[in-house]
Amino acid sequence: MSDLQVRIAALNVYPIKSCAGVSLNEALLVETGLEFDRAWMVVDGAGRFVTQRELPRMALIRPSLKTHEMVLRAPGMLALHIALDAIEAPCRVTVWKNEVAAYDMGALAAQWFSDFLGQTLRLVRFDPEQKRLSNRQWTGELEAENAFSDGYPVLVASQAGLDELNRRLAAAGHVAVTMERFRPNIVIDGVESNGEDHLDDIGFDTPDGAVRIKLVKPCTRCPIPDIDPATAERGHAVRDALLTYRADSRVGGAITFGMNAVIVEGIERELRVGQTGAANYKFD
Repeated sequence: MSDLQVRIAALNVYPIKSCAGVSLNEALLVETGLEFDRAWMVVDGAGRFVTQRELPRMALIRPSLKTHEMVLRAPGMLALHIALDAIEAPCRVTVWKNEVAAYDMGALAAQWFSDFLGQTLRLVRFDPEQKRLSNRQWTGELEAENAFSDGYPVLVASQAGLDELNRRLAAAGHVAVTMERFRPNIVIDGVESNGEDHLDDIGFDTPDGAVRIKLVKPCTRCPIPDIDPATAERGHAVRDALLTYRADSRVGGAITFGMNAVIVEGIERELRVGQTGAANYKFD
């Protein structure tokens, strides 16, 4: 029996790993998460991924998704248009410890990213024939596929969790932050602060059938939430605040915010902002 009802407050995809996100009213679930989420990635000359950790100006690259293309904008740059069905030469790239198949997106995209970020870089697209799986230690028998996400296909966070963080930031004399800092795919209402920590799964009914996602691992946090998405400036207030209350014993006492999730049911079905779902608590 379900313990509570939750509501989808926001849906976000991040087409290019570590660049800005796109807020959507509806999103299609595919094998690797929400469609187009982390489908592209920026790599260095050795084919290794780069992120805001090394290049905070990536936060200023803002994609928008049109019917047939993705349009990239950044300060001082002409817009770059990339067809959603375009690929060029096959290549091999590295994301964390995984070497995976991908497609290079060509010289124009490479020059655009190199010019804006100040070093030689290329844009690549994930090869959907590649199966890059989440850690079975956390997913059990379920094979969860990923594109270029860090390790899990969906990230869930609660609006109440952000509200609590902002309460603590205000008490310490800092300005409020937005959910952009934490880069979730699904933001939910209906739980208490960081209540997603204690959920087992969430089920949604759609016109095409059921969707069920299972929350499997707390999301450990690197310095990216301390990068201002509007300016790319680094700070430390967010991590300082999280350190006071967000250590999680399930991941060795690391600082966490949000829960990584996998898709149990619902491939090729759509989620919508405002949709309600039934959530079950973990029994642990």
